[in-house]
Amino acid sequence: MFARLPKRLPAPILFTRRPVCSSIPRKSEALFIHRDTPYNNPKIAFEFNADNMKRAQEIIARYPPQYKKAAVIPLLDLGQRQNNGWTSISVMNYVAKLLEMPPMRVYEVATFYTMFNREPIGQHFVQVCTTTPCMLRGSTDILNACLEYTGLEKAGMTSKDGKFTVVEVECQGACSNAPMMVVGDDFYEDLTPATTKKVLDAFAKGQKPKAGPQSGRRTSENSAGLTALTTKPYGPGEFCTPEFQ
Repeated sequence: MFARLPKRLPAPILFTRRPVCSSIPRKSEALFIHRDTPYNNPKIAFEFNADNMKRAQEIIARYPPQYKKAAVIPLLDLGQRQNNGWTSISVMNYVAKLLEMPPMRVYEVATFYTMFNREPIGQHFVQVCTTTPCMLRGSTDILNACLEYTGLEKAGMTSKDGKFTVVEVECQGACSNAPMMVVGDDFYEDLTPATTKKVLDAFAKGQKPKAGPQSGRRTSENSAGLTALTTKPYGPGEFCTPEFQ
């Protein structure tokens, strides 16, 4: 017997050619491989001083012995602070030896996180936030004010006198007080070009300006003033009859 053929053959499958789109990769200004220089090479000795060694041992003790490599980030930060604000190849190698880690694992961390500076920085490290909330409130003017005051052509450079390094960074977590910048470990918020230059001028003179909002606000209260709870709020029993008080 012959098999019955279908009355209607299925439609042929059509293959369409899909165009391939490629975007031009953006070139980073950061070099993720090490090149020996006179100021940054493995022959330059580095080790924690007595105080930082004590601090490092306290940090390492927080982790089980088999997981002490988890202390790599705080130890790199500690080394960077001792090394005048930047993480050299010697700092990385020292942390790797202290934590008994392959040096490559430490290099991976140091090149991934932008908090680690792999080149020397100025005496005052100025980080200007230009993420959307700050940008909408004038962070471009704040960045330009920093560049103008320090005489720099663009962000990422250090002033000729070595006092300031100015960089552009992502969100620093004080969006309600935008625009803002960080100098060292201190936040300077509610900035204008004038107050920005005032803060930098204080640092240039060897002074320590007061951190926080530069607009008169104490913290993050409404900049327009108090708009709620302007009268005494009622509490339990305030409107009760005497027998229930």
